[in-house]
Amino acid sequence: MSRALHPFEELVELDAEAVRSWCARSLDALGREREEIDAINVYPVADGDTGTNLYLTAEAAHQAVEAVFAASAPTPDTAETVRAMAHGALLGARGNSGTILSQLLRGMAGVLADGCDGDHLARALAEAASAARRAVAHPVEGTILTVASAAAGACAAGGGLVDVARNAHDGARTALAATSGQLDVLERAGVVDAGGRGLVTVLGALLETVTGQAPPPAAGPVLPRSTPEPPEDCPAEDGPAYEVIYLLEAGDEAVELLRSRLDALGESLVVVGGDGLWNVHVHVDDAGAAVEAGVEAGRPHRIRITHFAAASAAASARGERAQRAVVAVVSGEGLAGLCAEAGATTVRTLPGEQPAGDELLDAIRRAHAREVVLLPNDTDLRQTAAAAAERARAEGIRVALIPTRAAVQGIAALAVHEPDRRFDEDVVAMTAAAGATRYAELAVAERQSFTSAGVCQAGDILGLIEGDVAVIGTDLADTARTVLDRMLSAGGELVTLVVADDAPPGLAPDLEAHVRRGYLAVDTTTYHAGTGAPPLLIGVE
Repeated sequence: MSRALHPFEELVELDAEAVRSWCARSLDALGREREEIDAINVYPVADGDTGTNLYLTAEAAHQAVEAVFAASAPTPDTAETVRAMAHGALLGARGNSGTILSQLLRGMAGVLADGCDGDHLARALAEAASAARRAVAHPVEGTILTVASAAAGACAAGGGLVDVARNAHDGARTALAATSGQLDVLERAGVVDAGGRGLVTVLGALLETVTGQAPPPAAGPVLPRSTPEPPEDCPAEDGPAYEVIYLLEAGDEAVELLRSRLDALGESLVVVGGDGLWNVHVHVDDAGAAVEAGVEAGRPHRIRITHFAAASAAASARGERAQRAVVAVVSGEGLAGLCAEAGATTVRTLPGEQPAGDELLDAIRRAHAREVVLLPNDTDLRQTAAAAAERARAEGIRVALIPTRAAVQGIAALAVHEPDRRFDEDVVAMTAAAGATRYAELAVAERQSFTSAGVCQAGDILGLIEGDVAVIGTDLADTARTVLDRMLSAGGELVTLVVADDAPPGLAPDLEAHVRRGYLAVDTTTYHAGTGAPPLLIGVE
């Protein structure tokens, strides 16, 4: 995905490209600081996920902006871009701080859509701080709300864009340093507020966008004196047991009634949005009642329920996690071994069977990493894999789903996997490698049936290219050669053969020789799938 950054020059007004750059810089900065922010997360719940939630919220905003640019020619206008940023954040908001950040961006967008000079930015920050406070049922000082208000107050006089952005950032930094003395839980842990720390990062990205210069670091203590323990008044122990978040389609009057009902049910209530679409966040003991209240108000969807005890346990274990892992769905013990040798956690399947979402989620957890790349290797498994990835993200694991449709695409993706490079770069490289691999499978027909290549009989050999029957034959090797010729007629540099143990002896050498004779510039690599796999898989890169 593009990360277009604005040229290094001081700006007098934000344009669409500058807003795009701000989104990209915010995402990059939160990505770098995510673990540090997670580490100081002790309020309102010490579950170590504030940095991750802010990152995921910023990622949703960034993706929405990129989608607007992709759909517009030559570029969208500034108003459309800032609205996309706010809408994306609303849809993807995570956790208490992420939900508040989405409302801050929404408040800013309402003003910036009318103009993006310094005076408009100052008014936008004031409206953002006010809107965020209105969204929180019981505002608490020493939090992201305090930092937002200080940023707005520091630039209330307006002025040039650079001065406003710098004053807002300076005000936020100063307020952040003071948060440790405003909340007992922060003072005991020796940290500043994690949500406020994230907002300083976002405002720092804005300052860098308009000046071209890296912002000064956050003021005040940003790391705990020691690993924070859940405090005595932490909701994870004595407060509500669950965090409930959902998107809600409902009218204003219904939402006001919902606020009252949820406020009586729990705490940390934040309801953001408007114009018929809302993001609801609350901590409760009765998660079902919170969801039912949403059903009575309108249509809730994207419902996420997190048990704080499990989240806190995950946060404790997070320090022992690897940075990145790959989870791959494979059939055949040989393929499982091959992927395991490449460092992947595998999920074994049998022909005609698919793993359930719980199995995929369990594999993601077993990978025990902060970042996971998921390779479903099956077209029909994509929705199940997407649901498992979403559930894992709710637990604070960053998951990227690469929509591999066959094992050979997964092998191609694994071949270029480099855990030491940036996560986004690794995912892009793996996605590109998988997408550049055409795939085929040879199978034995179980019954007479109609196919896209004609009528087949039970026992016939079917050559499927990209999931569609392209060749019907009676001999596995002959059918494989025909499939190879069709695939290579469109070009190719590397053929990958994955052969099952029950395939005819000599099949792999025969096909390798066929490629050498007819396609001099094409290399061939063969892997053995073992038992429990299709007779032959073919990949052409």
